Amino acid sequence: MDLTIRQATLEDYEALCALLAQVDTLHGQALPHVFRAPGGPSRSREFIASIITNEHAALLVAEHDGQIVGCIDVIIQQAPDIPIMVPRRFAKIDTLVVAEGFRCAGIGRALLERAQQWAADRQATQVELNVWEFNQAAIAFYEKQGYETAQRRMWRSLRE
Repeated sequence: MDLTIRQATLEDYEALCALLAQVDTLHGQALPHVFRAPGGPSRSREFIASIITNEHAALLVAEHDGQIVGCIDVIIQQAPDIPIMVPRRFAKIDTLVVAEGFRCAGIGRALLERAQQWAADRQATQVELNVWEFNQAAIAFYEKQGYETAQRRMWRSLRE
């Protein structure tokens, strides 16, 4: 598959929203008490612009035959400056999505590898990400790429 991975631009806004809507729908169906349909674009133009213009972040897109078929966003962070924490610079991936019909073709892996290289080029020593427990396909994908569970976030409903 002929694939180009590049930095996103604001000209990609509509294609990014269409792509992000796919992952938003997945989350909304699995956790409707947490995620809702936005009633408009999946992200505001300002939100996308804030990632694109942030010198400590990257929004990368995978393009095939002129069509955006995947994206990933990554940001450089520092550990909190408190005595118990070891000072460290790490990257956090917020969203990785590959368009339906293009999954299992190596696009997610290529985006992840490019984001990891972007982070390493900025002296990050680790990459972290969050994945919802319902998303077993994503968990399996990340584990296959060498990611391990480092912490668990738990919750309890106060409404019965």
